[in-house]
Amino acid sequence: MPQAPLVSPLDLLRTTFGYDSFRGDQGEVIDHVVAGGDAVVLMPTGGGKSLCYQLPALVRPGVGVVISPLIALMHDQVTALENLGVRAGFLNSSQGLDEQRVTEQLAIAGELDLLYLAPERLDLPRTQEFLDRLTLSVFAIDEAHCVSQWGHDFRPEYLKLSVLGERWPQVPRVALTATATPATRREIADRLGLQGARTFVASFDRPNIRYRIEPKQQPLKQLVSLIRAEHDGDAGIVYCLTRKSVENTAEALVKEGIDALPYHAGLPAPVRSANQSRFLREDGVVMVATIAFGMGIDKPDVRFVAHLDLPRSIEGYYQETGRAGRDGLPATAWMAYGLADVVQQRQLIEGSEGNAAHKRQLGQHLDAMLGLCETLRCRRQLMLDYFGEASDPCGNCDTCLDPPVPWDGTVAAQKLLSTMVRLKRERNQQFGAGQLIDILHGRRTARVEQWHHDELSTFGIGAELTDLQWRAVVRQLLAAGLLAVSSDGHHTLQVTEASWPVLRGERTVPLREDAVVRAGSGRKPTASGKGSAAAGELSAEDRELFERLRAWRAETAKAASVPAYVVFPDTTLAAIAQHRPATPDELFAISGVGAKKLETYGDAVLALVDGRG
Repeated sequence: MPQAPLVSPLDLLRTTFGYDSFRGDQGEVIDHVVAGGDAVVLMPTGGGKSLCYQLPALVRPGVGVVISPLIALMHDQVTALENLGVRAGFLNSSQGLDEQRVTEQLAIAGELDLLYLAPERLDLPRTQEFLDRLTLSVFAIDEAHCVSQWGHDFRPEYLKLSVLGERWPQVPRVALTATATPATRREIADRLGLQGARTFVASFDRPNIRYRIEPKQQPLKQLVSLIRAEHDGDAGIVYCLTRKSVENTAEALVKEGIDALPYHAGLPAPVRSANQSRFLREDGVVMVATIAFGMGIDKPDVRFVAHLDLPRSIEGYYQETGRAGRDGLPATAWMAYGLADVVQQRQLIEGSEGNAAHKRQLGQHLDAMLGLCETLRCRRQLMLDYFGEASDPCGNCDTCLDPPVPWDGTVAAQKLLSTMVRLKRERNQQFGAGQLIDILHGRRTARVEQWHHDELSTFGIGAELTDLQWRAVVRQLLAAGLLAVSSDGHHTLQVTEASWPVLRGERTVPLREDAVVRAGSGRKPTASGKGSAAAGELSAEDRELFERLRAWRAETAKAASVPAYVVFPDTTLAAIAQHRPATPDELFAISGVGAKKLETYGDAVLALVDGRG
């Protein structure tokens, strides 16, 4: 029978973290783990997963061990906890031996509440022997989806974490992630030895994020228009597929006067570290990155996440877009998507390592992602359905706000497929979209005349559609499996088995009409103001105080070498500006102000509020 804790989790939530109540399943999860139970916890990014292991570690005797793959961010995570008065430390390869020994001694002496470890350290006998010497309160396995071999963030070292339950069976374990389909949930439980754990599944919905996908025409100009019209001065993340496109995009944004930085694995480690530090510590920085950047980024005021290339899966897309709006305020998830993206991803799958089953799994992930891009339905509804959650149309994504126009593309598909079949049968030739569109338009280009394609019976039968419209047809046929990309490296198009019923008139082909992309055509997210969405509902007088508080926070964070949100998030500063507390007790009543922060920053904040700062 577990002993009742001396301090209740709710009391600690108020005094340490500065919040009056739990959100969603948080309280139930925490009570279950405090009582010694194992748990698998699925909560969306920004849903408060960390409290589900931090509070049990503070309530139960001993030190809580957090398994995290985020070596580059452990220092910031620990600093944020120390700023709350929590005794925390980490052990990873960035430290010298002396520094590691000091941390180990603190843990052995009972001077730490939380200890962060990278998963690969648990495979070392020395680490296991060290943990044997500790009183352990809880094991937290963060980013637990990394155990999934079919997932977008697979880490082989996670496969060995079943050792936690085998070697320390009396210590409760909690596995946490923001991204898991029902199949991935089962895989997490099986591979981590958590089959008997209680599973908590919060809603995957992030209602404050507006999802928008536009046809890719001039993607860089589209991105600049998005930033200028809707997110000028906001922090954001732009994802690109290759290192070269990351660097080119960051350089182009800087030329447009946007404070942008590149991040990818090919940059020197000091450059990556410096760029990540600037993004976390300063306001209004845009990070252009490959997917190597982002996991574990706790910056709450990222106002937009943009994709200039198609993500490989809905899981990856959800994880990446979830880095926007962690503070619950309005944010944008925007993507430019085109035919070349579909061709490129199909080619990557064909050229990937792995057996046929692995490639088939990758293909299924891509098919689901393409379905999200081409859907006529509410995007949020389709995405939640993918994670096994039923919902009504959201009224806040692009397909809800500006419903796409469906049209019968059967005849257009037949014209395109007939051209391809004739080229293959009569000439033994295959081509990409450009040549096929020239033939359908009846253009007598040099290549058309070289191959005598003007003699084909389908020459000129597609003049009713523009080039962009034909490319949309090709893209949607590829997404629907009615076309395939050749595996010979030339990106030529091929008919599939599914093409023949269309050619025979046995199957119709519903398509969606691409919206016309106009500069700044998106609707600005509700309550967003330049530089901070938190200030959107403030009066002019309160906004002035809010900006003074932000300036003070920037100086304070810089002096302490911590991210600005570690001092206070924008939401707390906005509440201070609106309620104007005059005493320490009134400041302590503001959400996000705990006892340690009141002690550290209270005098300075109260001085600013009454005009003395």
